[in-house]
Amino acid sequence: MKSIVKSAVAALAIASVGTLAQATELRLSHQWSNKDVRHKVAQIVADEVAAANVDLNIKIFGSKSLFKPREQYKPLSRGQLDMTVLPLSYAGGQQPAYNLTLMPGLVKNHDHAARLSNSPFMEALEAKMAEDDVMVLVHGYLAGGFVGKDKCITKPSDVEGLQTRAAGKSFEQMLAGAGASIASMASSEIYNAMQTGVLQAANSSSSSFVSYRIYEQASCYTPAGDVALWFMYQPLLMNKTTFEGLTEAQQNALLAAAEKAEAFYLEEAKKEDVVSAKVFADAGVQIAQMSVEDFEAWRALAKETSYKKFVEEVKDGQKLLDLALAVE
Repeated sequence: MKSIVKSAVAALAIASVGTLAQATELRLSHQWSNKDVRHKVAQIVADEVAAANVDLNIKIFGSKSLFKPREQYKPLSRGQLDMTVLPLSYAGGQQPAYNLTLMPGLVKNHDHAARLSNSPFMEALEAKMAEDDVMVLVHGYLAGGFVGKDKCITKPSDVEGLQTRAAGKSFEQMLAGAGASIASMASSEIYNAMQTGVLQAANSSSSSFVSYRIYEQASCYTPAGDVALWFMYQPLLMNKTTFEGLTEAQQNALLAAAEKAEAFYLEEAKKEDVVSAKVFADAGVQIAQMSVEDFEAWRALAKETSYKKFVEEVKDGQKLLDLALAVE
């Protein structure tokens, strides 16, 4: 009997040590280089938590070194990964509602994006995340624009008849509705496609347009400005059970770090758009601006294409869409 009790105590001790080890070192995965703003957001959280001296360490695995980009949400939800920064729409297969976080015309500009992040719309999405044992630590949207090989793209009629690359299914649906021919490809393939004449226009993020040197192939660039069509929600997420298993001091340190990182994320996202416009202008590319009227024309088209399709495919799609559109 004594040996059984001793074995049980030993097993409990080992389990406790294992739990403590997991609690004091968290693994954070993402797909970007250490120069990317999303890595910097993760690094701020890691550094601030380390400085809080609450026996919590965050180890960052960047550049797809731990999981493939689109394969991070599932291990996060299962507790096999503690934290990740990723475009939430990557997990649209698991939760179709997440496709609203890459929907044309739903976000007007960065300040509007910040209001969306703090709204009943986001609360509804976070309730769906909670079903998967996932929570948001840091909210953040990044913006993008259009490039044209031979002309400027600001309004729907500008893409009619053009072979166009879009970032995301919903954008493809809208652009097809405007009369464009859709060429699906990764943003890393835009350069060669424009160079060889396969592509006449493309839609992507500000940072991708710069990092892939698309200014060498475009004659006109429409960056995100006072209004922008392309916004993608890319938060820092955490496994909910892992967070709840931390001490109160560790949780508070994480939340304080997240608040600082979120403020940084918003300001840097705005800067990326400005920097991209300067890079293109310095390369001799014409800079066009999308007007409020252009934006509204795109949104009207999106309502008839992307929004309609979303509502048809997602059970509570209309309710979620209405929550998003209600944010001014």
